[in-house]
Amino acid sequence: MMGAARRHSERRRAQRRGRIAEALCRWRLRLCGWRILARDWRCPSGEIDIIARRGGVLAVIEVKSRRDVATAAAALLPRQRRRIARSAAAFLATRPDLVVLALRFDVMTVAPLRLPQHLRDAWRCDE
Repeated sequence: MMGAARRHSERRRAQRRGRIAEALCRWRLRLCGWRILARDWRCPSGEIDIIARRGGVLAVIEVKSRRDVATAAAALLPRQRRRIARSAAAFLATRPDLVVLALRFDVMTVAPLRLPQHLRDAWRCDE
């Protein structure tokens, strides 16, 4: 029983770190001129952490928070990329006005005592 309580506590701490990391990323994006269109957008296909627009670019952004930037950048698996791409298609179906924008998939990494790093065009959608 003690193991279950510990796992629950660790999960809650990880979720809290994730929320803080996403807030830091939104702050950084706004400072760089991005307009946040959605956060934690959910659909049956999955979830998108941040959807932002700047000029003619629509960025679908996955936030990864780890102990170091390299580990965070490597944490996005192909299966997650496909799920995010399907979710982006579902989002665009609800917002046809945004279809004309250039769609880009980005990753923002957050590590302790570092500013969030924005990896632009981190992957291409194969679907």
